[in-house]
Amino acid sequence: MKLTHITVALSLAYGAVGQVFNPFTDSNGIDFWQATWNTKVKGTKGEAQWGIALPPASETGLKNEYIGRLVVPKTNSGTWMGLSHASEMTSALLLITWLDGDEVKTSFRYATGYVAPEIYTGNATLSVISQSSNKTHYELTYLCEGCWSWEQDGVIGSQVPATTASAAQIMGWAQATSAPTNPGDADADIKQHANDGLFGAVVASARNSAYTKWTSLATATAGTPAATPTGNSTGHASATGAPSSAVPSATGAACPRSNPVTNQTWDYIIVGAGAGGIPLADKLSESGKSVLLIERGPPSSGRWGGTMKPDWLVGTNLTRFDVPGLDNQIWADSAGIACTDIGVMAGCVLGGGTAVNAGLWWRANPDDFDYNFPAGWKAADVEPAVARVFDRIPFTERPSMDGVLYKPEGYNVVAGALAAAGWQNVSADGVPARKNFTFSHPDHMFSGGERGGPLATYLVTASERKNFKLITNTSVNRVIRSGGKITGVEIKAFLKGGQCGTVKVKSTGKVILSAGAFGTPKILFRSGIGPQDQLEIVKKAEPTKMVNSAQWINLPVGDNLDDHVNTDIVITHPNVSFYDFYKAYDHPIKADKESYLEDRSGILAQSAPNLATVFWHEIEGDDGITRQLQWTARVEGSHVISSKKAMTISQYLGRGATSRGRTTINAALNMVVSKPPYLHNKHDVAAVAAGIETLRNSLSYDPAIEIVYPPKNQTTAKFLASYPLTTSYRSANHWMGSCKMGLDSGLRNEGTSVVDTNAKVYGTDNLFIVDASIFPGMVSTNPSALIVAAAEHASQLILGLANNSSAPVPVSSSRALSSSAHTVAWSSFETASSSSMAGRSSAVPANSTVVGPTGTGLPTSGSPIATASSPSTNGGVQPLSMRAELKHALGES
Repeated sequence: MKLTHITVALSLAYGAVGQVFNPFTDSNGIDFWQATWNTKVKGTKGEAQWGIALPPASETGLKNEYIGRLVVPKTNSGTWMGLSHASEMTSALLLITWLDGDEVKTSFRYATGYVAPEIYTGNATLSVISQSSNKTHYELTYLCEGCWSWEQDGVIGSQVPATTASAAQIMGWAQATSAPTNPGDADADIKQHANDGLFGAVVASARNSAYTKWTSLATATAGTPAATPTGNSTGHASATGAPSSAVPSATGAACPRSNPVTNQTWDYIIVGAGAGGIPLADKLSESGKSVLLIERGPPSSGRWGGTMKPDWLVGTNLTRFDVPGLDNQIWADSAGIACTDIGVMAGCVLGGGTAVNAGLWWRANPDDFDYNFPAGWKAADVEPAVARVFDRIPFTERPSMDGVLYKPEGYNVVAGALAAAGWQNVSADGVPARKNFTFSHPDHMFSGGERGGPLATYLVTASERKNFKLITNTSVNRVIRSGGKITGVEIKAFLKGGQCGTVKVKSTGKVILSAGAFGTPKILFRSGIGPQDQLEIVKKAEPTKMVNSAQWINLPVGDNLDDHVNTDIVITHPNVSFYDFYKAYDHPIKADKESYLEDRSGILAQSAPNLATVFWHEIEGDDGITRQLQWTARVEGSHVISSKKAMTISQYLGRGATSRGRTTINAALNMVVSKPPYLHNKHDVAAVAAGIETLRNSLSYDPAIEIVYPPKNQTTAKFLASYPLTTSYRSANHWMGSCKMGLDSGLRNEGTSVVDTNAKVYGTDNLFIVDASIFPGMVSTNPSALIVAAAEHASQLILGLANNSSAPVPVSSSRALSSSAHTVAWSSFETASSSSMAGRSSAVPANSTVVGPTGTGLPTSGSPIATASSPSTNGGVQPLSMRAELKHALGES
């Protein structure tokens, strides 16, 4: 489901969710603490309501249940509404409701990742107290027992209401614009929802001494035997307990009779065909050595046998992945594309993120390598690789083959205001080091009006070599090793056509993991490489397959997780008009379809959803660190702003941010973000706040621009305090850092690095990592081109090792497993709470500075941050103290 991992501090989320709770007594005489809200779902006929009644805190035997009341607005096309019993939609108990005629149906579900939720098989019971349906709404009042704790496939979770007076119970909701298929079945398939959100109910207000009297209404109404612990509902609402055959198989596809790749021994085995794996395979295969590239997902582009496409592309060699204007469809329909074992959005198809993203293609800012990477990976070291990347995949600012930029109004509006405020217009890839008060058209990797990128370049040349082999639909469970020597990989058919068995690597060969910031750690964990707490989880889940604990290699895999911190601003302007790329997927405008199919021209040759302007800003903090902001403006509303005149401007806090998170594995062997990497300290918070204030001032140069989110009467301090620090709200999906490169071997106490500067995993002889996970810190821009450049550079190092037997060897381990700093799993709930509160209580740095644009400067009056930068006498900019300005911006003056 779209709403994923809403793990947020209660005090933060309660102010963020927007629903107002009030007392309400229903026709059954039950007193609810109830919220009423507008779901903003197209076609709904009124508002939604959800109320909760809880037992007294003294009734500890009833702590795992509640009485709920749900009122759902109907749509003409049908609907379903779901509730999450935690502050997240993944790894939590979900209650799905819909109508079958006039009868309300219910189903408990569970989602492991960004996929359709499966039937829940644990111990939860729903009993109906009352239900009704009219022309505009349906209503369900119910008793939910065993609903605050859950277990699915060995993964345990809970959110039992607290007993403290100020505690809030955070719930997620989602509503769709289509009814489930086969609505009479409790295991009916549901389609992606249209909107979602959170609400937080004060627990003390929901508790009532009459609770046990009200629960008897459920027994009397339902008139059925006591529920059994199989997930069944009772009464009029149908059971969620479904036959085991309804649960999707976790074992993958059937193994074929023949597995030819297991019959050969390879020089190089590369796991993951994305931004790292594809270029690496091409460069290594140039040497004449045998190279096997293994991709878990199916083919994407039509060039490689992909088949996913709308009807209007049937008969062409194009798929949805090839057409830039269809790239946003993944947020409407990710079935068969999104990874099923990762709690955030990740593309499990050939090409990985480069097959599904918006195609933004940024030449590396030299500071990104100089600041983040160790010796050997500085900007001067990597520049030859960067140059090779942009020789292979040049950027374009005008993807349409006729050279026209379609619907440029969004760019004109934002760029016009920035220019008036003194920001400089650049072609960003021509001047990659200029990332302060500069703006640019989006630069893309698109070529010939199609997606292009590594799939159309590196993979093409690799595939022309007889010593190269690509297999798709095949997952890698683990590397096979004896101590630090890797002898092969264990593969399993993930989809039909995949292969199974053990693929061997030559005694002089190498295995390279390029499965991404989550996929690579998962393989390492299952291979006995990582923190002890994670290896123990895998050992329990796979006791006969896990390598003996005497061979475990204790490294901080999963730590240092990083992502751009996303913070959205929404504006409106009368000159802007929305183009419906979502509708274009199935029903494109005839002229636009013909222009694209005939000439690769028109708006469908541009990235959805009409990316308009990208701009950059640096913030100097009082901790001495310069933090990079990137803003990306698109012509599309968000945050319940649905105006066709709206633009969303997303701020990405990148290089220099010091907050980090963690990814871990659970008992079902799914990867989760157990600690989101967002705004854990006052300096990161201050940079975000300063950027927002600067943007507000710059946009004020165009009086027709109206900032509608945050509202006019909301200060930056209150806005940020109400903005959940969750992956659903704050992720840019630019994940990296979970297998950090560095000189401080993680085998030593206090060491933080997983790979050395040859990209080799510490403690191993021939295991390497080349993907986003090795990046020590976040970069200035969307990272795809930088990951490809890292692969180019790493390929030369790996090839050099093959020809240099005197290559440096990592230090041996001096860290005992029992002393691991990583043996205690983070609680996502506690982590979000502590980090959020830390950021709120001390968000103002002393003596931070913002470096302003040359030229006219920023507004110098009527704004909280006006004195943050001002023109010097020679037309330059003098950085000034921001202590007072940030105090004002954050509401602490």
